[in-house]
Amino acid sequence: MSWNSWEEFWDMGGYAVFVWGSYAVVFAGVALELWLAMRRRSAVLGLLRRNREDAQAGDPT
Repeated sequence: MSWNSWEEFWDMGGYAVFVWGSYAVVFAGVALELWLAMRRRSAVLGLLRRNREDAQAGDPT
């Protein structure tokens, strides 16, 4: 597809709502997945840290 101006590009041949909406949904999904992955990582690291501290506190050495 070829566009003669930026306005035609942004309009996407009349399908701009679908094209840019699709990009927005994908971007939101990727951002959500990254945010959830960071939260899960922090939770797991916190759990590991607590387990290590509990194991060291119970160690009589």
